[in-house]
Amino acid sequence: MTTPSSSDTIEEATLAGGCFWCLEAIFNQLQGVVEAESGYSNGHQQAPTYEAVCGGDTGHAEVVRVRFDPQVVSFQTLLEVFFASHDPTTLNRQGHDIGTQYRSGIYTHNAAQADTARQVIAELAQHHVFGAPIVTEVAPVQNYHPAEAYHQRYALHHPHQGYCAYVVAPKVAHFREQFRDRLKPD
Repeated sequence: MTTPSSSDTIEEATLAGGCFWCLEAIFNQLQGVVEAESGYSNGHQQAPTYEAVCGGDTGHAEVVRVRFDPQVVSFQTLLEVFFASHDPTTLNRQGHDIGTQYRSGIYTHNAAQADTARQVIAELAQHHVFGAPIVTEVAPVQNYHPAEAYHQRYALHHPHQGYCAYVVAPKVAHFREQFRDRLKPD
């Protein structure tokens, strides 16, 4: 667990951008994030497992539930990091990870988050930031479940595992370079 927040008001954001190991590793290094937890969201099965989600039949996306202090980091900043950390233009896919569980999604916890998400997407599209249409879905968070314990902080505990070394590590390095002024102290 990370250090306590200076605020009594901790908010949550639920984001899907491919394999949850990548986003969790990134958000756990961002100032103002109390905790990032890997999980499954917006599917129909009541108690999804990793194997069931990977099978593509549960409707769930691999997500990261980010608990954050809005006095330190805004939801909009979380979205800036989110969009810089995955490709929001590929439907149900991130690199070699293919399936609806790898879709790009912002699963909102309130109307303000939904408004901010739509505004950020509109601005990115207006400025042609990605050169292709953004396919990120924006929907209320539903049926969230934490992933199994072995998935939590997976990249931190398994840095030499192939996927972590060749997919997660470069994404984290890119994040650390691009957002160096927003990193938690080491």
